[in-house]
Amino acid sequence: MFHVGDSIVYPMQGAGVIEAIEEKEILGEKHRYYMIKMPIMGMQVMIPIDKVLKSRIRLVADVLTLEHVLDVFQYGQTDTTLSMKERYKINTEKLRTGNIQEGAEVVRDLMRLNKKKALNSSEKQMLDSARKIFISELGIIRGITENQANDLLNKRVG
Repeated sequence: MFHVGDSIVYPMQGAGVIEAIEEKEILGEKHRYYMIKMPIMGMQVMIPIDKVLKSRIRLVADVLTLEHVLDVFQYGQTDTTLSMKERYKINTEKLRTGNIQEGAEVVRDLMRLNKKKALNSSEKQMLDSARKIFISELGIIRGITENQANDLLNKRVG
């Protein structure tokens, strides 16, 4: 499905590059694994090839998709009528999809809310996690560092 050198997104973890495909024996069973380097998190992840569909791994978005997502990020509306509980549930569902636009919406909305008043600890943690995931994909697509991607988001949030 994927090949060495492919840039992928692992939902709830972030973007990375497949560095190798290796066979490993774990608990007496041999399986083939994608060995993925996650630059932002500074770690390597092993994902069994036979579990890839279930894990919702996808290729990173293309530049046109990213530009659309950044426009939505900057100019899209934030629903301020939701309760914290409703917002948390909706945002969790969005992040689980692994969709770049839905993840960007979570980051945008929580960043905007955080500007108005401090987020509670669970939403602050969600913002930190969602932001890292979005920044990791943005960095890979644009070929920029984590700091440059972070600066780009800060300039675009309204």
